[in-house]
Amino acid sequence: MTYPHILPLGDSALQVSLGAGVDVELSARVSRLANEVRAAGLRGLGGVVPAYSALAVHFDPCVAESSALAEQLAVLAAAELARPAPDGNKAGTLHVIPVCYDGPDLEAVAHQLELAPTEVVQRHAARTYRVLFLGFVPGFGYLGPLDPSLALPRKAEPRLRVSAGAVAIAGEQTAIYPTETPGGWHLLGRTKSVLFDPRRSPPNLLAAGDRVRFEPVT
Repeated sequence: MTYPHILPLGDSALQVSLGAGVDVELSARVSRLANEVRAAGLRGLGGVVPAYSALAVHFDPCVAESSALAEQLAVLAAAELARPAPDGNKAGTLHVIPVCYDGPDLEAVAHQLELAPTEVVQRHAARTYRVLFLGFVPGFGYLGPLDPSLALPRKAEPRLRVSAGAVAIAGEQTAIYPTETPGGWHLLGRTKSVLFDPRRSPPNLLAAGDRVRFEPVT
């Protein structure tokens, strides 16, 4: 497949793909393109939603024609791919999140990884993570990349309840649960930071393209 690649998502959205896979540089390109699309003044434009390697561009089909909008998006996307990639490890707002590392899965994670619990905490808190995109529930940011030595598959049996503020890992990513919800990630700790508040503007603490650093506290 050649990129950029544009596909319809129903009759009122288009998907603009810049590549494939999970990659900090590609995520930074997607975030920059999202800002370019929002600023382009395209007729009928609705929400612009970034994901790992693509954008969903929503539009009003009564105002904008899908084929014409696709051509405009193709020009913007091609221009993005022709530019040097932004440094995904430096761009975006930095959030320092205090975490009490006393999660119910910390000991089990350490055992599976053949590490001391203190070493798991040190390695998890040593990195600055990029918010690759938001999904699952409002305010849930997929953060990466995780230290490869901490990578584990999701739990075989998800919990029915994970408390708001739980800090977790799964695969090569980490996250903070913004609200109480079922979940299958491994819980390392908890934070009092509020990830989602509908009374706040904007309601989400994190945005795609932001950076997150965890600060261990007692």
